[in-house]
Amino acid sequence: MSFYIGVDFGTSGARAIAIDSARHPVAQANFRFGVVSPEDWGTVWRQTLWDVLAELPAPVRAATAAIAVNGTSSTVMLCDRDGLPITAPLLYNDGRGRTVLPTLHAYFDQWGDRPTPGRDTVLGATSSLVKLLWWQQAAMCDPTLYFLHQADWLAFLLHGQLGVSDYHNALKLGYDVVRLAYPDWLLGLELPVQLPQVVAPGTAIAPVLPAIVHQFGLPVTCQVCAGTTDSIAAFLASGATAPGEAVTSLGSTLVLKLLSETYVEQGESGVYSHRLGDLWLVGGASNTGGAVLQHFFTSAELAQLSAHIQTTQPSPLDYYPLLQPGERFPVNDPTLPPRLAPRPESDVEFLHGLLESMARIEAVGYEQLQRLGATPLCRVWTAGGGATNETWTAIRARLLGVPVGRSPQTEAAYGTALLARQALAVL
Repeated sequence: MSFYIGVDFGTSGARAIAIDSARHPVAQANFRFGVVSPEDWGTVWRQTLWDVLAELPAPVRAATAAIAVNGTSSTVMLCDRDGLPITAPLLYNDGRGRTVLPTLHAYFDQWGDRPTPGRDTVLGATSSLVKLLWWQQAAMCDPTLYFLHQADWLAFLLHGQLGVSDYHNALKLGYDVVRLAYPDWLLGLELPVQLPQVVAPGTAIAPVLPAIVHQFGLPVTCQVCAGTTDSIAAFLASGATAPGEAVTSLGSTLVLKLLSETYVEQGESGVYSHRLGDLWLVGGASNTGGAVLQHFFTSAELAQLSAHIQTTQPSPLDYYPLLQPGERFPVNDPTLPPRLAPRPESDVEFLHGLLESMARIEAVGYEQLQRLGATPLCRVWTAGGGATNETWTAIRARLLGVPVGRSPQTEAAYGTALLARQALAVL
């Protein structure tokens, strides 16, 4: 019996899930990050990776054939030749790179009518490329340094091959997922760093390092595979396969992914397409989500208050629930302010307003994807912590107008484990 481990690094913690050859989960481990200083993220991620692997049962580790890791989209790092971070990582929602957007727009203007695939995807304040250009502007770049995504670096800690990424993580760096190559416009920037080699998600890269074999009791033949982003991993976990099916990930943020026969891209709206075989995952990510709910209520309070909400009655409260200014999708506005007032005296009414407002953002998001040419929405599966809230599900179904249900498997780590299994199936 062989096992396959998927490790999910989300916005609030990490989870590892091991599955067997029949795709059944056999073990899992979960760790939360807590409060972390920006300069300590690398250390925390490394230790958390060791912790979640160590928590899995020894017999499972001893029979593990492959491991894959996912990370948050556009969380990036600069590392030296030994893979050591040389500065604090920039997280998925870090918008300080907005200062380089005028320069990037001017660069694209010089290209005129020449093809610029991926242009719209990178023209956002939080894209991987914009973060890299911000580092360049701050004189942090050097041709000896490696630019890596969070998932790239975590996989490197396991296999030791520095500078390998997957085309899901590399999308917001500007990688052309249609031609499967770095586009000419990106190479024309002559970026003073080592860009990663990009492979398909689930590609076997190398066996685990001998030190990792010894530390965790893994087989010497255990392969480390190219990963993906956390939201795509959640989509893979859902089992959605038909065009028109979608997955909404209700974690700390709100991420929409609609399986489409048509490629769609519109950077000014925060819309982009990931390749998924012969189809496309068209989607966007909003900064609203569970982090806002957890700011106001504990998990117990959310469950208790939700039970008293009348889901058939719309809330009159019109919020845009954010913890800080800045939105990516369906409005791409790095200065968009939170709107959380007025707050009624009743916590039930306040929570109802939050849930209804987030559901409206989701509905507007799917409407926008279809208006831009994506396959019409026919069903929504739900992943992430918010998938367990039946009240929220009922509100969302009313506003979306299609069946809404919980994914059979809701954990992104499960989808990443499927990637690891897939890698061994094609070797």
